[in-house]
Amino acid sequence: MDQETHGETKSATVGLSFSRPAPDTLLVTITGSWQVGGKLPLAEEVQQHLASQPPITRAGFDTTELGPWDSGLLVFLMRLSDICRKAGADVDLAGLPPGIRKLMDLASPENQRSGVTRGGGRPAFLVRVADAALHQVKGVKEVLAFIGEVTLVFLKMLRGRAVFRRLDLITTIQETGAQALPIVSLISLLVGMILAFVAAIQLKLFGAQIYVADVVGIGMVRVMGAIMTGIIMSGRTGAAFAAQLGTMQVNEEIDALETLGFSPVEFLVLPRMLALMLMMPLLCVYSDLMGVLGGMIVGVGMLDLGVVEYVNQSRSSLNLTHFLIGLFHSFVFGILVAVAGCLRGIQCERSASAVGYAATSAVVTGIVCIVVATAVITLSCQVLGI
Repeated sequence: MDQETHGETKSATVGLSFSRPAPDTLLVTITGSWQVGGKLPLAEEVQQHLASQPPITRAGFDTTELGPWDSGLLVFLMRLSDICRKAGADVDLAGLPPGIRKLMDLASPENQRSGVTRGGGRPAFLVRVADAALHQVKGVKEVLAFIGEVTLVFLKMLRGRAVFRRLDLITTIQETGAQALPIVSLISLLVGMILAFVAAIQLKLFGAQIYVADVVGIGMVRVMGAIMTGIIMSGRTGAAFAAQLGTMQVNEEIDALETLGFSPVEFLVLPRMLALMLMMPLLCVYSDLMGVLGGMIVGVGMLDLGVVEYVNQSRSSLNLTHFLIGLFHSFVFGILVAVAGCLRGIQCERSASAVGYAATSAVVTGIVCIVVATAVITLSCQVLGI
């Protein structure tokens, strides 16, 4: 019965006392419940003991009778330790519970300063090269892993087992298709006019202005229409994909999907990739028509060619091979733009600035991939003779 009463007193009453087990040692005895909301002693009470003679060189703690405690005790101890150190006394934390010692160590000024980056010289050249190489290797691994996951999800879709919202697919098709027509119209029309201007300057020297229709028609239908559409969609849609997924990464929505058992690649990437794969060839055909129209405006307006004459010359210069090569370009570009945008969005770190970096990186990656893919496809066509 006495022990129970003593336990209740221990948990309910705050106790603080000072003693000197040795002439130069101050022992601080802490008892009772030290919790925020209660009436806690002030750490400044130790100052009168530190000012006594002989001088104190060491301070220790006795917490054998300590009850429940929280941050109130931690604040008291930090203040008391600071006063002792300023008075020239070493503080021994061995008498404190392990939890309090860990918290005081984390909150100590020395530990806080240890994380501060100190100015110094740049790392050695070989160190920088090694870091850059390791970073590139890590990036390649992430890209390959993402492409592999996208491929598996696409095969899963072909089997009819992919899980994603059909409404997301329809909305993305509208955003990447109909809403992109104005900018595609403007750029393609101007590119067609530029090609016609450049060709007309040289062809007029030989009196062969009619072949402007051939230059514009073959250039736009075979490659330029697809390239311009791909670059437009990279800057418009690829950046949007990266920003959308990056914002979801910052808001931990992607983590929530994984927690619920949904694959982010299957639920978020697949609809966007399908939308661009479907819309890019259609936008490419539209871009080809606008480019030919731009060339016809220059041919009719500057070179005194007839509309019927220009159209007939364009029809005679084009064939199905040129058209299919252009469509193949656009199909590949759609995959590359979607993968680049979604990859950078998934890789986005959890900050506002990282979202902007992800969008920028998606545009750069998409354009570089488009240029490289164009070179590969053009070289392949040259080797195959098509």
